[in-house]
Amino acid sequence: MTEHAGLSPGDIVRSRRGKDEGQLVVVIALEGERAALVADGDNRRFDRPKRKNVLHLEPTGLRSGEVADSLRDTGRVTNGKLKFAIADARRRLEAHAEEKGD
Repeated sequence: MTEHAGLSPGDIVRSRRGKDEGQLVVVIALEGERAALVADGDNRRFDRPKRKNVLHLEPTGLRSGEVADSLRDTGRVTNGKLKFAIADARRRLEAHAEEKGD
């Protein structure tokens, strides 16, 4: 599995630039050293991922093992798994923010 800028397929990141700014997306694949393909299973589905500059992605520190395993084993992932991974990440990030008092 290739890693660039600390990212690897299955990582959940926040978009920092573009019309999807602020949204959580899942890294599907890495292209070269400067680009990543991301999808959310809803607006950006697996079959039409968004190509983003890795500098425009903010790592959340969360990773979906289920998505990473599916990508490694079959090269594909269902949009439902992507949606579930993002919903779970959003819930975990909100719980962490409440814990910190933000």
